[in-house]
Amino acid sequence: MKIAIIGQQDFGKAVLEAFLSRGDEVRAVFCAPEAPGARPDSLRLAAQEKGLAVHQFKSLRDPQAAEAMRGAGADIGIMAFVTQFAPQEFVKIPKHGTIQYHPSLLPKYRGPSSINWPIIKGDSETGLTIFRPTDGLDEGAVILQKRTPIGPDDTLGAVYFDRLFPMGVQAMLEAADLVLAGKHTETIQDESQASYEGWCRSAEARIDWAKPIDHVYNLIRGCNPAPGAWTTFHGKKLQIFDARKALFRRFAEVPGKIGEVSEVSGSSFKVVAQGGTIEVLRAKFEDGKKLGGGEIAASGGIAKGSLLGG
Repeated sequence: MKIAIIGQQDFGKAVLEAFLSRGDEVRAVFCAPEAPGARPDSLRLAAQEKGLAVHQFKSLRDPQAAEAMRGAGADIGIMAFVTQFAPQEFVKIPKHGTIQYHPSLLPKYRGPSSINWPIIKGDSETGLTIFRPTDGLDEGAVILQKRTPIGPDDTLGAVYFDRLFPMGVQAMLEAADLVLAGKHTETIQDESQASYEGWCRSAEARIDWAKPIDHVYNLIRGCNPAPGAWTTFHGKKLQIFDARKALFRRFAEVPGKIGEVSEVSGSSFKVVAQGGTIEVLRAKFEDGKKLGGGEIAASGGIAKGSLLGG
């Protein structure tokens, strides 16, 4: 098939390579311009290395973007990790329209941080959706969905890189084949089940040690590796990545007050939350690098009895 890819970064690159590896013809690649000082877009680099036509428009609303899409003569458009708004006059140009990847089970978790939030909220399942892009945010008709469990200790990194990333690449191939063969269905999303979550950034990733232990642990998991759940120690930001939780069976087992470091070892340190402790296995001060919990404690002066988040 003749395709046009709209995307960026590693997921876009993987989708590009997957179509090329099976013999499909990539007529054009559209990716957002890199911000000044940002690392080069891996999709752009891969496409240029293969001699493909690469377009970087500041906006896909630009009439020249539509002209470039028309010039591509694509059978189908493939949107793989797209942060730019793609208007209908652009996505409907390919002969069979355009399909888009979204890493959640739409209509749940529409929005830009749809992998973080199911973990943060303690869900036991997530997945991906291939759908028709519309002018609404992640609102188009569903063509294909794939599900995957979220384990009780899964992190954002594990769910995305181990599952949603490779599953998504294969799902884009499968959905494109269904559309071109005329064997696909398009299911309108049930708005009564829809949810929208905004960005999960630094403000959303701050740890409140007074929250229930599950809430704290899920936040850490859902922000690992990015944006990194964080607290403070002596006014300095401390991001927590790998961690374990332990529950209190009785009130008498509580080893200290909320936010207090209850134990420090060579490999970790433990912090009291509501109903349990978080054992910090890997962390990072704002001006440092990721280290084991014990190393962070030793280098940063964290000792038993220290208070975090104050």
